[in-house]
Amino acid sequence: MNEINCSELKEKINNKENIILVDVREVYEYESGNIGGINVPTSSIQSEYKKIPKDKDVVVYCRTGARSSMVINFLEQNFGYKNLINLNGGVIFC
Repeated sequence: MNEINCSELKEKINNKENIILVDVREVYEYESGNIGGINVPTSSIQSEYKKIPKDKDVVVYCRTGARSSMVINFLEQNFGYKNLINLNGGVIFC
């Protein structure tokens, strides 16, 4: 699994690289604070996965990196995603 840390992500954002951010935390977590991107909660990933593009680099994140890692594995195994990057350590380190 491809991973990125918070400082690498900040650098990509500052350089205006063409990446998509996907927050897989639940809606209430996302609304309490986020680093941008779209919210596709883990609990609804099976029905909302099509919101996540396959043609751009996508950084998937959650609070600690555990849920995002599970989501990435699920999407790769079931829907053929090859462009997903896990935010190692999650947003608590950002």
